Amino acid sequence: MEQNNGTQVTEFILLGFAGQHTSWHILFIVFLVIYVTTLVGNTGMILLIKINSCLHTPMYFFLQHLAFVDLCYTSAITPKMLQNFLETEQSISFIGCMVQLLVYGTFATSDCYILAAMAVDRYVAICNPLHYPVVMTQRVCIQLLVGSYLMGFLNASINTSLTFSLNFCKSNKINHFFCDEPPILALSCSNIDLNTMFLTVFVGFNLMFTVSVVIFSYLYILAAILKISSAAGRRKAFSTCASHLTAVTIFYGTLSYMYLHHGSQESREQEKMASVFYGIVIPMLNPLIYSLRNQDVKEALKGIGKKCL
Repeated sequence: MEQNNGTQVTEFILLGFAGQHTSWHILFIVFLVIYVTTLVGNTGMILLIKINSCLHTPMYFFLQHLAFVDLCYTSAITPKMLQNFLETEQSISFIGCMVQLLVYGTFATSDCYILAAMAVDRYVAICNPLHYPVVMTQRVCIQLLVGSYLMGFLNASINTSLTFSLNFCKSNKINHFFCDEPPILALSCSNIDLNTMFLTVFVGFNLMFTVSVVIFSYLYILAAILKISSAAGRRKAFSTCASHLTAVTIFYGTLSYMYLHHGSQESREQEKMASVFYGIVIPMLNPLIYSLRNQDVKEALKGIGKKCL
């Protein structure tokens, strides 16, 4: 990778947020609290599901991995962002930037597919309850999970390799707080048409496919719930989906804005805020959503609380 003056690009500068240097101490504390809460919440969810035999079902198998994926992709960007708040020059090495994009892209994409797999699980549980143990076997769950991770790695590895095979000669200053693909492409003096096409196609396909799975699953779920005669039965059926539906709405809404919204230069800060919400806040919210809106998780937490008393 060489610039016009022949010097090799060995690092990038992450510009971060507007006004970051004047309020870095406040931002550092806020994001540190969010990150610690994310670590505690998701690790706690993983351990809770692992030690409680009542939660050894397909639904919580996927939830356990959702918590793991959330931990991975927020940890790919948050520690470096916190470090940069404390330094005068917010630099990241060329290799570090590449690894950050690869890890973040892998687990963020895997998150989409795990949420879709959870929607399929809820569809089978509510629409075909008698066949649920036969359909959602351990083998099927593992296949869906492996497929989610493979799709994440395939998507991220192709886009990352294409991005870092470009020549960077315009600047080494990334207008973001982490190494995300669109602001990196903006620095290249190479032809980025292929990269833009792959980014649009891959993100578009992943979003459209997983969102379609979620939408069609919930259309069938809604139809099945409406057929339930008792109001109590309808409430119970819907309660098993409420937490997942809440998480899906927040996740896909923010992700769609981030990658399918092509704004002007003035909207860059808004896109960064969307990235903060998607990459840092949502991983913190997911354990809260599932613990506050899921009766099984509440009961498991109460059980642990009683044992501790």
